[in-house]
Amino acid sequence: MTAERLHKVLARAGVASRRACEQLIADGRVIVNGQVVREAGTSADLSRDCVLVDGERIRPLGQWRCLMLYKPVGVVSTAQDTHGRPTVIDLVDIPERVFPIGRLDLNSEGLLLLTNDGALTHQLTHPRFSIEKEYHVLLDRIPDAAALQQWRHGVLLEGQMTRSAQVESLVRPDADTWLSIVLREGRKRQIRAVAEQLGYRVQRLIRVREGDLHLGDLTPGAWRWLTAEEVADLRRHESNAANT
Repeated sequence: MTAERLHKVLARAGVASRRACEQLIADGRVIVNGQVVREAGTSADLSRDCVLVDGERIRPLGQWRCLMLYKPVGVVSTAQDTHGRPTVIDLVDIPERVFPIGRLDLNSEGLLLLTNDGALTHQLTHPRFSIEKEYHVLLDRIPDAAALQQWRHGVLLEGQMTRSAQVESLVRPDADTWLSIVLREGRKRQIRAVAEQLGYRVQRLIRVREGDLHLGDLTPGAWRWLTAEEVADLRRHESNAANT
């Protein structure tokens, strides 16, 4: 291995995303060869340097892994929670250190990707890549045609218009107020905020697709490894977006 900038080394080792690794370094939580390092530009090589994060030795990973989890309601989309709430990491009992790609709100559920590949996480969560995500959303009542059209064209949230979205009524046996919503942006609590702006309340929100990955028959709390082909498709999306 060759020396790289420390935040990249940590991200590649599955510690966290590059941005989060930069913050770990700035906070003085990273030690290299016995010395606290606060500069992300410091070079390191895990094959020869002793790198500790919060006292834990970081070692190079032999293989990048990625999994799909059905995040249940009431579970937070972080590796740790200061309030003691259950996290998505609690649901995945594996030796690899993985972390979520993006997030779902506490009261939302569905498809969430986790990986030990910090570089992939950085790319897929960057706004320029805008991977398409589909949600099934249960409203408190049937939306009228004008509201659906406004949702499709964009709504002003916090001084900025939302991007156009695909919004269609969804036929499900349990209720007639379900929508399928496809977004290419991920502003905080966007779907709930738009619904409220239009006079509706979200009763249930499930992410069912991310790019070409579908939730399928996974049940809440269950997970599976992505196949090599699925991971390759994610990387192709990353590469294609970078070249556009």
